[in-house]
Amino acid sequence: MHTEPGHTTPHVNTHITADLIHGALDLEHTPHGLLPHRLPARARAQCADPQLAAAESQPSGVRLVLRTRATSVELDALPTKRVYVGAPPRPDGVYDLLVDGRLTARSTVTGVGNTLTIDMTAGTATHEPGPPGTLRFTGLPDRMKTIEIWLPHNETTELVALRTDAPVEPVTARDLGRKVWLHHGSSISHGSDAASPTTTWPALAASLGDVELINLGLAGGALLDPFTARAMRDTPADLISVKIGINLVNTDLMRLRAFGPAVHGFLDTIREGHPAAPLLLVSPLYCPMHEDTPGPTALDLSPIGAGEPRFQPMGDPAERATGKLTLNVIREELSRIVKQRSADDPNLHHLDGRALYGESDFAELPLPDQLHPDAATHRRIGERFAELAFTAPEPLFPNREPDSRRTGED
Repeated sequence: MHTEPGHTTPHVNTHITADLIHGALDLEHTPHGLLPHRLPARARAQCADPQLAAAESQPSGVRLVLRTRATSVELDALPTKRVYVGAPPRPDGVYDLLVDGRLTARSTVTGVGNTLTIDMTAGTATHEPGPPGTLRFTGLPDRMKTIEIWLPHNETTELVALRTDAPVEPVTARDLGRKVWLHHGSSISHGSDAASPTTTWPALAASLGDVELINLGLAGGALLDPFTARAMRDTPADLISVKIGINLVNTDLMRLRAFGPAVHGFLDTIREGHPAAPLLLVSPLYCPMHEDTPGPTALDLSPIGAGEPRFQPMGDPAERATGKLTLNVIREELSRIVKQRSADDPNLHHLDGRALYGESDFAELPLPDQLHPDAATHRRIGERFAELAFTAPEPLFPNREPDSRRTGED
């Protein structure tokens, strides 16, 4: 298997269309090609937050999926690479290529693309355009197979052109025999410090559970926004999960009085489109600095030059008495809400996030920046979620046939 630049002979040009792209809710036509979005245009128009705009345009869980006999594949892509003033260079976004579900090659697009330079101290960002680059995958098996090219989970990517040495055809979730799992969460679900797009914890869990992932993990964006709930309501899915909590503490966005009704409203909206689908509400993972200390969360800028950014809590534990949220407060409220609703909604389930990553896990695999898991921790979380949700004797997501009315298939 070769992924480095070199002579290849792909001669079939395939127009990249929506039926070749899995995991995106919208595709924007740009002067260069297609920009996958993980929130629809209507949702994007309802929020001017640049953090959300950046997160939803980073294609975590988005991949090209095709059936072909091709042994050589070329993909022209235009990345937007982020550079933080005063910080070490970020690694290039990683592309994972799977053949019939098995990781076969991994590559990057280097030395090309747009550059977004961010000065966190000044609060400014400048954009410098650049050219697209080409990924080349050669030496693929000479037989009919399913190829998946997973786009970088943390790097905005425009798809420019696709070339192969044999014709390609689209593949659906039904073709793959998979149920569709729709998940929403924070930067941890987005991928934070995972090694590659197929090693974020949701991608790992989806692979182990043999389900089709739509990942609405949005860095800094799991804030019970109504437009996100409506996007989930309108997205065909068989299994749904919502992991909520850490961003609400990070941003110090709301108090307990607003939190409970907002959770109810979020779930009510999802249920308008998915009245009977298994729906799993996941509380926060263990995070010592916010277990009993409210937000907001601040980035300690002093060690960034040494390559060791760390986050710190800015709240006071005494502020819980005024309704400020901590992770323990949120866990208690989510548990209470599920118990209250489950009498009328037997397909609503609750999972304490500490079952995925708890105090003993932190002792073994601490959060490097006090907030985000590293690559090894992503694997642990993904494996545990897959076991609890998909493969346990009594899984949280029971094995059932997809509802054709919700998948949009006949």
